[in-house]
Amino acid sequence: MDTPGNWRKSSYSGPGDGDSCVELASTPTTLRLRESDDPATILTTTPTPLAQLLQAIRTGAVTARRT
Repeated sequence: MDTPGNWRKSSYSGPGDGDSCVELASTPTTLRLRESDDPATILTTTPTPLAQLLQAIRTGAVTARRT
């Protein structure tokens, strides 16, 4: 398995380390996402499903549910 070495955080997270944010890394075939508060938990996907999820969020087809 390819291991990404360059995690990038969302520009919405603000500057500096320690901010709660989503981080993204890529390999030649996958995208990996993790929460900065829990970097050991990694979600692996490919560009197409992630793009579909983001589009659904933008259009309101998917919304967050708070528990």
